[in-house]
Amino acid sequence: MSGVANDARFWDRIARKYAADPIADMAGYERTLERARQYLKAGDTALEFGCGTGTTALKLAPSVARYLATDISPEMIAIAREKAKAEDCSNAEFEVATPNAAPWSAETFDVALGFNILHLVAGREAALKGVHRLLKSGGLFISKTPCLKEMNPLIRVAVPVMQAFGKAPYVAFFTAQELEREIEATGFEIVERAHHASRGKDSRPFLVARKR
Repeated sequence: MSGVANDARFWDRIARKYAADPIADMAGYERTLERARQYLKAGDTALEFGCGTGTTALKLAPSVARYLATDISPEMIAIAREKAKAEDCSNAEFEVATPNAAPWSAETFDVALGFNILHLVAGREAALKGVHRLLKSGGLFISKTPCLKEMNPLIRVAVPVMQAFGKAPYVAFFTAQELEREIEATGFEIVERAHHASRGKDSRPFLVARKR
């Protein structure tokens, strides 16, 4: 079974618990949402990948014309659709897909978003290339990613142990600088760097990149 399929099974298994977990830093989360909204236009078509149970998608969808949110986990997508129906959000769509295996044509989207997901993507280079392909010329890629090399080093010990017992999916370790280099190498120009945490050291940079 492929790595993506294994990870999808992991997220399917924990999806309902994940959906019930509270956001750890609500003030930082709201700051990220507000900054992202400033880049969205009413006529935009937006793509989010790694959308999980759709919480962020449903908060940002009112800012654009169409919001297509994707994830590798069918169970996550099922929960997101339930939430969209409950909230009567008509312009948000949820599909099982990845940026590099997407059924949509090149240059379909004005903006792409990926929150707390790039460190969980095994084929990160392919995913970034997929995002680049799907964006229109000058389109924006907005992300916020935990850079685990800059966090508690014990995480690097704990993750392999958790993976061995099926308690963690694929996880990548990189610095913010390494992540920026990967994004730029794909054909993007970084136009904003920010940190939105309301407390403690913030190792989750908010990045906005424009397709060259």
